[in-house]
Amino acid sequence: MKLREEYTCPLELTHDITKGKWKPIILWQLGKGKMSLSQLERDIKGVNQKMLLEQLKELLDFGVIEKESFEGYPLKVEYSLTERGHKLLQAIVIMQSIGIDLMKENGMFDVLKEQGFID
Repeated sequence: MKLREEYTCPLELTHDITKGKWKPIILWQLGKGKMSLSQLERDIKGVNQKMLLEQLKELLDFGVIEKESFEGYPLKVEYSLTERGHKLLQAIVIMQSIGIDLMKENGMFDVLKEQGFID
């Protein structure tokens, strides 16, 4: 994804960086530490490799994550958050907190327990 010529405000640009179903989830997972492509595929239910690679490329292009390749066979690659990625993760944590509150208000305690958000 490339920057557009015009933006209404800086928030619109940030939205372009994080929009989509998978990017916030990818950032959340990488907030736990460096991960390989296969780890991300395992941990993110429902994403296919093609979509994951596309989303990772866009996050790389915006400097939100970085990719480290290791020599040898088989090829090993790890993804991690940059400083900018850590800043975005703070916003995602706040959004997740709101989601937890809404799920509690709607009696979705089983889901929250199953996913380890509450005891």
